Amino acid sequence: MKAANYTADERLRDGRRVEIRALKPDDKADMLDAVSHIGAQSMRRRFFGAKRGFSEAEQAFYLNVDFVNHVALVAVIAEGKHPTIVGGGRYVVVRPGSAEVAFTVVDEYQGQGIGSALLRHLIVIARDAGLSELIAEVLAENAAMLKVFENSGLEVAARREAGAVHVRMQIS
Repeated sequence: MKAANYTADERLRDGRRVEIRALKPDDKADMLDAVSHIGAQSMRRRFFGAKRGFSEAEQAFYLNVDFVNHVALVAVIAEGKHPTIVGGGRYVVVRPGSAEVAFTVVDEYQGQGIGSALLRHLIVIARDAGLSELIAEVLAENAAMLKVFENSGLEVAARREAGAVHVRMQIS
């Protein structure tokens, strides 16, 4: 399956169904709505500083993915009148064979396995794309994200530096 058409179903820890799928260009409003439901601490953990919203340039970066060097998946739950984006994960190739990975999950859905599911599916896409490693920068206090990486099934090396942890996961 091409990354741009990627879709898979998962079950959350509480039994609810979540669809993990490729980000689509028309997801802008739903993505911005999801971001508005992410708390200040979660935003700081994702962006390493205070952040309230995204500039037009940042929105363009996050939405305009080529599914080659920049791959983005969203986690969608069917609640209410229409499906709701409750998390997202992406990787950006930083050099041949290596991509930086990052995730965000709406606060009320954290702890349900969404980050782990997004990582599993990004690993599948990265492996199919011939990548050999995923890297991430994580705040040292973000134990939940570090645990997601540790439980990824990949060989993980972590190095602490000044409040952050540099994580390297070998895919092959």
